[in-house]
Amino acid sequence: MAKVLKTFPIGGVHPCDNKLSASKQIEPVVLPATVTIPLSQHIGAPATPIVKPLDIVKVGQLIAKASGFVSANIHSSVSGTVKKIDNVPDTCGYKRPAIIIDVEDDVWENSIDRTDSLLKEISLSQKDIVEKVQESGIVGLGGATFPTHVKLSVPKGKTCEYLLINGVECEPYLTSDHRLMLEKTEEIFVGIKIVMKALGVSKAIIGIENNKKDAIDKMSAISNNYDGISVQALKVQYPQGGEKQLAKALINREIPAPPGLPIDVGCVIQNVGTIYAIYEAVQKNKPLFERVVTITGRSIKNSSNFLARIGTSISVLIDASGGLPGDTGKIISGGPMMGKALNTTDIPVSKGTSGILILPEQISSRTNISNCIRCAKCVSVCPLGLEPYLLSKLSLRSLFDKAESEQVVNCIECGCCSYNCPSKIPLLDFIRLGKTTVMKNIRNRTK
Repeated sequence: MAKVLKTFPIGGVHPCDNKLSASKQIEPVVLPATVTIPLSQHIGAPATPIVKPLDIVKVGQLIAKASGFVSANIHSSVSGTVKKIDNVPDTCGYKRPAIIIDVEDDVWENSIDRTDSLLKEISLSQKDIVEKVQESGIVGLGGATFPTHVKLSVPKGKTCEYLLINGVECEPYLTSDHRLMLEKTEEIFVGIKIVMKALGVSKAIIGIENNKKDAIDKMSAISNNYDGISVQALKVQYPQGGEKQLAKALINREIPAPPGLPIDVGCVIQNVGTIYAIYEAVQKNKPLFERVVTITGRSIKNSSNFLARIGTSISVLIDASGGLPGDTGKIISGGPMMGKALNTTDIPVSKGTSGILILPEQISSRTNISNCIRCAKCVSVCPLGLEPYLLSKLSLRSLFDKAESEQVVNCIECGCCSYNCPSKIPLLDFIRLGKTTVMKNIRNRTK
């Protein structure tokens, strides 16, 4: 009998998958002449550089140290000469410090195991695993970029019962996680066992949406060889990859509102890309300096999944996919629901870059906004049970205290409300304004 497809119970939408690159194998992208490695590729404090101009660096060498517990180390993705440390635009358009390196050859640190051998035996202790993850600069690769060692450090008084693995990849177009599950299946399972050992748990559940049947079949077959790890097929429903939605779907537990965390309901959630990075760090002594990036779009000649070094300009990846189409209307870092529009292709790949989406002018231009017709469709699709129409109005009118009382900070910015609005009101844009202001006010009050 077929497995029951689980999902979360409130809200959600069903945008067209558009998984154009799902059949494209991961391939390394050509090394660029120069890389620009941002010092802030994670939630928390930026890393502090420990190199200076004219220093010679190798692939995998530490070039910036975490400047606090909630921070992450940065390693060189190339070998060459440090050109300068300068402020460069990030995906939001703000200038942030970055280390710029001129690439010369491809010399790796000798300590990195570059063989293709699968290493199943886990020799590190629980404490050593967490330290190795921290040392390797691993952050959440599903988009949030939260330093992974923090998640693995269970606070006193809390107990972890489940490790939940996010293989959902619910954003339309993106396929980097899908390809990892197909091409690095065993490595992911060893990575899961590593994290289970670090957390001291005996149960792990991998959630995969049912539009990835090949990944479900392959992961399910391999799971028979690993005690305590199961695969759960999920109904296709965006935003199932959100932590609250995934925990509800897989173990029927409600993560509390902010500042509530998954550990408050006895679980830790990790993305499959993060799990693979942990495998490489612990078993291969390889820091996080490259990741899989999907380059896609209906007008792209060759939608692809590239293994790209951190700091590579996205223009290099677009060129490798056939170049920027002539009808390009918008370039998005991430997927169409939660991604950020870019004003240039001269933006470096960072640890959080899951994909680059090229949308044609015809479908990327905003249509005329009409008046709200009080249909409540935005309310019906909100996975948090919020009232987007109200939060957007309060934000527009600068009624931020009222927006705070109406739980604007709970918004996960999934974009379901804007997607479903018949009046084409950019509800999420207005809500983001309110959320940002309210969170700033809260920080000021607690200083």
